[in-house]
Amino acid sequence: MYNILKKYKQFIFLLIKLAIVIGALYFLFWQLATNELLTFTQLKQQLSVLFSKNVWLILLLLLFTDANWLLEIFKWKSLASFEKKITFFEAYEQCFASLTASIITPNRIGEYGAKALYFEKKQRKKVMVLNLVGNLSQLTVTLFFGIFGMSFLISNFEIGLFTFNISNFLLFLNILLILYLIGKNLGITKNLTALTHKIFRYLKELPLKIHLKTMAYSLLRYLVFSHQFYFLLRLFEVETDYFTLINLIFCTYFLASVIPSLAIFDWAIKGSVAVVIFGFIGVNPLTIVTVTTFMWLLNFAIPALLGSIFVLNFKMVAEK
Repeated sequence: MYNILKKYKQFIFLLIKLAIVIGALYFLFWQLATNELLTFTQLKQQLSVLFSKNVWLILLLLLFTDANWLLEIFKWKSLASFEKKITFFEAYEQCFASLTASIITPNRIGEYGAKALYFEKKQRKKVMVLNLVGNLSQLTVTLFFGIFGMSFLISNFEIGLFTFNISNFLLFLNILLILYLIGKNLGITKNLTALTHKIFRYLKELPLKIHLKTMAYSLLRYLVFSHQFYFLLRLFEVETDYFTLINLIFCTYFLASVIPSLAIFDWAIKGSVAVVIFGFIGVNPLTIVTVTTFMWLLNFAIPALLGSIFVLNFKMVAEK
């Protein structure tokens, strides 16, 4: 059996790459085709509205996308180079290929394994930790601005999100206790603790300069895509003041980031959350769904299509 697998290794590897690409393309198309919030007809109508605007505004919109991904690429290059010096193009390829490979995994977990495959076996666990650092830095920035956004929302609008229920709270604590006891009896808790210590030891080896650069790239990237959202709202003639809109955008990303999901459903979740959030100021739901759809197309779907090329061309790193 081993000899057969070895003989057909390249063929099996090609089938896996094709399955990833075909699966990614299918899920991207399926996401648009089965969307109940925005039909193809409505999407075409909204596209015609967008492209009827000044062409320079459209180019500016595309520049937001370029800036968003350039910052992500530079962030990954800075992190990955701690283990192995990589070029800008290598970081570019790894970011886009891992995006494609992660589409059907919960919270884009597949991104970790996909990036790790670009490195030698002895480096892969450390590379996954570096990817975790990049993602946690982005989440930290999202939560930081989200707190300001949520404070603004609670202070200015009547919402019923935070009603405290003692029975539900006790149920939650009991579930956590049961999970802890099960994990302890199975040895999972001990293993997780040991793994956590290893991760923290490795993180201490990372120079402060890399931590600061990672956070700076995450901050700039957040400001870019949140203002891309704002710019799209303006293109669709949402006239509310800047301070209100930007805080509601912060709320949208904050709430969407704490909801576990498959990467392919990320856009639908952001769309649903944004409809509720911007409903407080009376923005047309169709406008909000259109904006989140364009954000998804520009920053996720199109890059994932580009990443499929890199997935097909991927070759395993030869071990030294």
